[in-house]
Amino acid sequence: MTALPPLSAAYVLSFQFSSWYPRFSSKTIKSTIIKRLPPDFVEYLDSDGVIVPEGSENLESATIVEDDSDDETEEPEKRYSFPDLDAEIRQCITEYGAVFPKLNFSSPKDASWILPAGSPLKCTSPSDIYLLLKCSDFANHDLSKHHVFEGCEEHPESYNLELVLRKWYSIDRSRECRCFVRKNSLIGISQRDLNYYDFWNDSTTQEKITSVIRAFWQTEIQPKWSFSEDYVFDFLLTRDLSRGHIIDFSPYAIRTDPLLFSYEELWDLYQSGAHLVLRVIDSRAHPAANMNAPIHQHNMIPFEAFSMSSGRDINEFSKVWQEELNKSIQDQE
Repeated sequence: MTALPPLSAAYVLSFQFSSWYPRFSSKTIKSTIIKRLPPDFVEYLDSDGVIVPEGSENLESATIVEDDSDDETEEPEKRYSFPDLDAEIRQCITEYGAVFPKLNFSSPKDASWILPAGSPLKCTSPSDIYLLLKCSDFANHDLSKHHVFEGCEEHPESYNLELVLRKWYSIDRSRECRCFVRKNSLIGISQRDLNYYDFWNDSTTQEKITSVIRAFWQTEIQPKWSFSEDYVFDFLLTRDLSRGHIIDFSPYAIRTDPLLFSYEELWDLYQSGAHLVLRVIDSRAHPAANMNAPIHQHNMIPFEAFSMSSGRDINEFSKVWQEELNKSIQDQE
């Protein structure tokens, strides 16, 4: 027995959104799954440059952000257009008001800089979705079978990309938890946003949170989760901390961040039969506090955007970025 269970393709696939959402749709965010994606959609997401497909902004031409090279011998960028997908996305946005996207497993949280900071990941047009996914290293993970099934002894013969559109609303990250289930035992809960919050350090509140999550898991998750004995789920508590809902499920594997635990610690907790353990940032001096920023941030944005951001704060950068987009639109008209 080891700290981590063995990986198999079937195990990994049980965590793609379309596998678990039908069972838990009433206990999570309302979502739409689009499985019939254009054949060249993966090619578009994997291509170089920041290209907005034609028509996705209700414009007659695509928006392209590129360098100022005068080399006329360069081959022009390939143009992409997904009118049927645009229509499905617009229909979903009309129904939900706004959406935030993800692929089979990953959401483009690392690319949230590309949309207004006051409403992270809030998409109101197909182009918002395409840009988020295209600029995200997290989402890029889902494009390749090699990445998705890394560590598995076998890869499935087929793996189809899916686009998930979830109803957008402003999430208070301070109330998010990551919960660890090992061999059908809920053994650990970690505060997910690694900043210090006073309420997490009140003993009565900690007992309340632990009790609420344990009860939800016992009544709403454990009876329905038949895929495996080992899994991780993210949970969002209500403002009064009395209830909550599921955000996502993830494999119990090294690819899933254990946050304030290590998988060795979680294994020791399981073996010892210890009571459910809650880990929080207990002081502003905690070694993990404010350390949850992406390590290689320059790899999470296009080079041209990274260059434009040099020496500018987020508001200045957003203004320059929008000016470049507008200039590109005018150049194409």
